Amino acid sequence: MTRVENAFQVDLRGVVDLLSRHLYSSPRVYVRELLQNAADAITARGEGEGRIAIEVGEGGHAGLVRVHDNGIGLTEAEVHTLLATIGRSSKRDELGFARHEFLGQFGIGLLSGFLVADEIHVETRSVTGTPTVSWIGRSDGTYSVAAAATEREEPGTTVTLKARRDAAEWVDERTVTELAALYGSLLPGRVSVNGVATTVEGPPWLAAHETPDARRAALLEYGRQLFGFTPFDVIDLDVAEAGLTGVAFVLPSPANPTARATHRVYLKRMLLTERAEGVLPDWAFFARCVLDAGELRPTASREALYEDDLLEHTRDRLGRQLREWLVRLAETDPARLRAFLRLHHLGVKALALHDDDMLRLVDRWLEFETSDGPMTLAQFRTRHPKGRFTSSVDEFRQLSAVSGAQGVGLVNGGYVYDSDIMQRLRRIDPDAGLERLDPGELATHLGPVDPGADLAARPFITAAARVLDPLGCELVLRDFDPASLPALYLTSRAAEHQAELREAREAADDLWADVLGAMERTVAAERPRLVLNHRNPLVRRVVLLKDLSLAATAVEALYGMALLHGHHPLRAADTAALNRSFLGLLDWAVLGKE
Repeated sequence: MTRVENAFQVDLRGVVDLLSRHLYSSPRVYVRELLQNAADAITARGEGEGRIAIEVGEGGHAGLVRVHDNGIGLTEAEVHTLLATIGRSSKRDELGFARHEFLGQFGIGLLSGFLVADEIHVETRSVTGTPTVSWIGRSDGTYSVAAAATEREEPGTTVTLKARRDAAEWVDERTVTELAALYGSLLPGRVSVNGVATTVEGPPWLAAHETPDARRAALLEYGRQLFGFTPFDVIDLDVAEAGLTGVAFVLPSPANPTARATHRVYLKRMLLTERAEGVLPDWAFFARCVLDAGELRPTASREALYEDDLLEHTRDRLGRQLREWLVRLAETDPARLRAFLRLHHLGVKALALHDDDMLRLVDRWLEFETSDGPMTLAQFRTRHPKGRFTSSVDEFRQLSAVSGAQGVGLVNGGYVYDSDIMQRLRRIDPDAGLERLDPGELATHLGPVDPGADLAARPFITAAARVLDPLGCELVLRDFDPASLPALYLTSRAAEHQAELREAREAADDLWADVLGAMERTVAAERPRLVLNHRNPLVRRVVLLKDLSLAATAVEALYGMALLHGHHPLRAADTAALNRSFLGLLDWAVLGKE
């Protein structure tokens, strides 16, 4: 069979509908696309002051929108080539790469007019001196070209839309004025709607001020108007490779680290989006940015940034500048740094996991919960050179009072990032590391009981051991502070590992049960300990009980209470022992009353 070359058959009506109705998130972007085309035409002409004049409801005709520009204009040949070919754009070079001086690059912006109208009328006169050309494009994919009825006085283009009834809300004067100000307020030259200017002098962060304090006050007010909050601080941003300038506003209240931060991004001073994601590193969720970039690439819909190497580099540089701001704050205004850390400690902690300078800042300035009260890690290590940290909040709450009374400093490492930060401290100082607490070793710091008291308690210890043995626990009698704590349940890492193996073996099938059983036998036998505090009055009375059956019931009650106090998970056997002890003590109390 002979190979036959064929061209794709294109349903123009379907393509127009796809691009004009489904590429963009909202009909309102038609104003942005018309402004974009006009601004690019003015850039291409490159002479004189650019003017974009939007007329809404001209001559009492509701729903009529005209956009005039004094740009480069088009010849009749260019009209056929550029306006009638979807995806064809004069804003790309011979190799197809976007030319950096233009906003658009995909050749589809004019199609956004079909979001609100069924026809797009274009009248254009080229700077080359050719006659004015009239082009009419229709949503069914057809177009017509003719000589304009009247000649334009100067080169440039006028785009006219007559809105459909269902799009009337998008073409009233108030809406068009708001959209023109939203998208084009920073554009160079003059943009107006029915004669009223919608542009400002330029990006507020580039405006001149008499003093740095005056500039800061103006930017803080700009941030308040833009985002609805008075920023904690404002940070200048600059990435030369991306042609980027802008500012970051620090949130004045704690931010949710799981929520995606969104930012206001302009490309060549045209608003791209108010909800850009991925501009800053994930850890910088405490900042909201306003940026203008000249070299970053937009997606085809111009509602997001294209993810490429330049955007990745920009994100890294912006993150570095936020980090440098924090370092400067630590050096110049420690009180303000502490105020910032109280609000946004999670972001700084996240950064400290892979940045040594931030780790030093956290070590020196951020307060952690310790057995001696709130203090920085540097202060804690000075007071407790051999201090420990817990890996959970419950473990800290259970052991902080006990370890503190024994002179063993303890830091709560149970909150997000904290344990990793403490283990990473050795990166900045080999002697600065904190070891994770093994609760089992805490028993070695608890004082022994007086020999006489220990001898008197032997019958009780023997009876208690028989009760605790089926529960996989050992009894230890010690004398320690605080005296208000009667019992403490301590389990070492090895004992936890053994318990996990045992639970997995019991839940597995026969084959895996044998494998896990063999693994369990290779681990040194070590059991959790129920440590009774002989300094506690209740424990002293229980230890001297003559009725050993009652003493056994009391031990079960103390065991259950220690588990609950330490927020340890209760197995079925633990729950049964707790219920049994409660009913036994209740029965004993009732019998004693009779």
